[in-house]
Amino acid sequence: MAGEKDLNSLLKGLHPKLNPGTYVFITTKAPLDVDRSHIIFEFKEFEGVTHIISKEKAEELELEYAFVSSWITLNVHSSLEAIGLTAAIAGALTKNNISCNVVAAFYHDHLFVPENKTRLAMDVLEKITEHL
Repeated sequence: MAGEKDLNSLLKGLHPKLNPGTYVFITTKAPLDVDRSHIIFEFKEFEGVTHIISKEKAEELELEYAFVSSWITLNVHSSLEAIGLTAAIAGALTKNNISCNVVAAFYHDHLFVPENKTRLAMDVLEKITEHL
């Protein structure tokens, strides 16, 4: 069940999907004590645990958060060994002054972009496929 490694094939098959909702990054000293279904992403670093959760849930739990973002899934099944996909995406978004935090999961890459630049980010991603 290996994913795609060829960069052109990956870029042709991006099929970006905007997930509903607004998401935020938070950091805590220990994993959150919440229902796991609310955690989109969790990564343990030396300084603390980074979580991505819905803004709504963060506010409900009265958690301090940063980076209000939209979540875009690239629906191409990329290999964890693929070379250049993140660079190509980051380069295209950079040219349009859009910051991006990438989470690579087993099947797909997930992009968290500033909420106020969501439409522009989607347009940029859709144009990548058109120009190949």
